[in-house]
Amino acid sequence: MPVYEYECQACHHRFERKQSFSEEPVKVCPSCGGATRKLLSRPAIVFKGSGWYITDSRPTPPESGSETKTETKTESKKD
Repeated sequence: MPVYEYECQACHHRFERKQSFSEEPVKVCPSCGGATRKLLSRPAIVFKGSGWYITDSRPTPPESGSETKTETKTESKKD
């Protein structure tokens, strides 16, 4: 559930509420009963699980035993 930050327009009291997307925004300040407004803030993102490393987006190097380059043969000419 997301956490929203509110500020009272009368007393400037700031508070947070954990609310679902479908809930109505808080309109009354819990401190003074004045009107509130929802503040814009950065979302808190938590990456869980494996796979969140810098090396995951890089291509894997070829194995030491396999050749990825094409080999060309050079012929020597004798005059």
